Amino acid sequence: MSAKQFRSYLYQKLAEKQSEIYSECEKVSSQIGIPSELKGQIGISGAISGCPAAPIRKDIRQAMEEASVKTIPLKHMVDEVRFLVKESYGDDYDGLVVSTCEAALWVAFDTLFSPPLAGRGDNYQACYIAPYERHMHHQAAYGRPFPPKYKDLVADRGVTAGEMGMLGKRQNNLSTVIVPLEGAKYECHGQKYYPVPLLTKVNPEKSYERLAKVAARHASSLTGITSLGFDTPGYGYRDKDNDGTPKLQKLISQIAKEYNIVYLIDSANAVPFTGVDIRKNGADIIVYSMDKVSGAPICGLIIGKEEVMVSLRRALGMHSDRSGTGTAYGKAGYVTFDPGKESLTGVIQAMKVLRESPEILTDPIDGTYEIVIQEMTKLNPEIAKHLIVTKSYTSLLVEINYENTWSENRIGFPIFSIEDLYAGSDIFMNGVQRTGIVPTIDYDANLVISPKARCVDENGRLIEEYMRYGIRALFQVMNIVWKFWRQNL
Repeated sequence: MSAKQFRSYLYQKLAEKQSEIYSECEKVSSQIGIPSELKGQIGISGAISGCPAAPIRKDIRQAMEEASVKTIPLKHMVDEVRFLVKESYGDDYDGLVVSTCEAALWVAFDTLFSPPLAGRGDNYQACYIAPYERHMHHQAAYGRPFPPKYKDLVADRGVTAGEMGMLGKRQNNLSTVIVPLEGAKYECHGQKYYPVPLLTKVNPEKSYERLAKVAARHASSLTGITSLGFDTPGYGYRDKDNDGTPKLQKLISQIAKEYNIVYLIDSANAVPFTGVDIRKNGADIIVYSMDKVSGAPICGLIIGKEEVMVSLRRALGMHSDRSGTGTAYGKAGYVTFDPGKESLTGVIQAMKVLRESPEILTDPIDGTYEIVIQEMTKLNPEIAKHLIVTKSYTSLLVEINYENTWSENRIGFPIFSIEDLYAGSDIFMNGVQRTGIVPTIDYDANLVISPKARCVDENGRLIEEYMRYGIRALFQVMNIVWKFWRQNL
C-alpha cells in the first residue's frame, strides 16, 4: 500500500505546507475587500471563550446600567428569573442564574449525581452515563472515566496529562461511564492525531438500546445520565420527532425515568424558549451559557423540574429563608458561583427578549443561513456537494458539517481534532485568523457560525456586509487548504 492512503501521512505532509498555506490566507482579506480597521474585529462565532461574543446588545447594556444605580434586593431578581421560566414552561419548572455555565454543571453534578459526604457508613461509589459525543471535557469530566480506554477524552489539555484529567472538577467517588453511539464513527484525524466523533449517522434507537444495556449493567451505582442538548446533524441529533425534538434525547430520558435518576442536558451553546423544549425532551435539568449566543453578560442559566431544582437552589443559597419566604439570597455551599446583580439583570433582559421578541435573535440566523448558501457557490464543488448545512434556533447558529466528504472511502477535507484546537495546530482555524476574521470553532469536521462580534449592530440586527466578509474568508481558506491537501494525494 502507498503511504498516501494513510491519514496520518496526509496530515504530516499538510503540516509541512503550513507556511505556504498561511501566506496565501494572508492575501485573502485584500482579495475580498475587508477594510483594515475591521481586521481582528469581525467574528463568526459566539462560542470561543478566548474572544467573547461582544458587544452586549444595547437593550441589555441599558438594563444593566439602570440596575447598577438602584437598590434591588437580589432575591427579587431571583424570583423574576423563576417566573420567566414558569411563564414559558409551566409551574412544574424553575430557573436560576450562576456565574458561568461550567459553574452550572459543577453544582448540578455535585448536588444531584455524587454520593453524600455526610452520614453513617462508608461513602459509596456512584456513576453516571455519558454518550461519547463532543465536548467531553465538560459534561463527561465530573467523574473518573470508565472504562479506562476513554480516560484521555476528559484530560485537562495543556495542564495535566492523561488520567489526572480535570483535576478539581472530579466529584467525590463518582465515575463517568462513557458509551459510544451506534452509527457514529470514531476515526483518528488531525495534526495532533486523535479520535474524532463523527456523528451525522447516529442511530437513536440503536444507541438507546446500547445505553439501556449499560444502564442495566451499572444499575446498583447509577445516579444520573447526561448528554448535549443541541439539535443538529453534526452533534448526532439529526433524527427528530414531528415536534422537532431530537429522538435520542427523548429516548435517553426514558432511561432516567426507569432508574429514577436525573437526566442533565448540557446546552452551553444554546438558548431557552426558541428551540429544544425541556417539556418535550424529558430532561430534568438543562444548563445554558447565556453569554455565547443570547447577548447576555457572562453567566450560566439552569432550568429544570422543581423537584430537582430545589436542591440546586439550596446549594446556591437561593431557596427559602428563616422568615418563611420561598426565595432567599444568602451564603451556601456554592456561594463562589454567585452571579451578582449585573449578570442577573442582563440575563433577565435576555430571557425577556427570547420570550417576547425571539425574532431579534432568530432573524440574524435566517440572514446568516442565506449568506452561507449564496457564498457556497464559490466553494470548490468537490467540497460543497458533500456539506450538510443546518440552521438551528436552538443554538442560534448555522452548522456546516463536512464529515461526508470522507464517505464512500474518499479522502475528504482534512478534519482537525480537539487536540488541534487546544494546541493551536488547527491549520484551518489558523488560516481564517490570518485573513483578519476571528474564526469559529472547527473540530470533528463541524463548523458552527453565529452572527456575533461586529456582525450584528447594537440592537442585534445582522450586518450582512460584515457577515459576508466572514463567510467569504472562511470558504476562501477552505479552498486554499483543500488545494494543498490534494497535492499530497
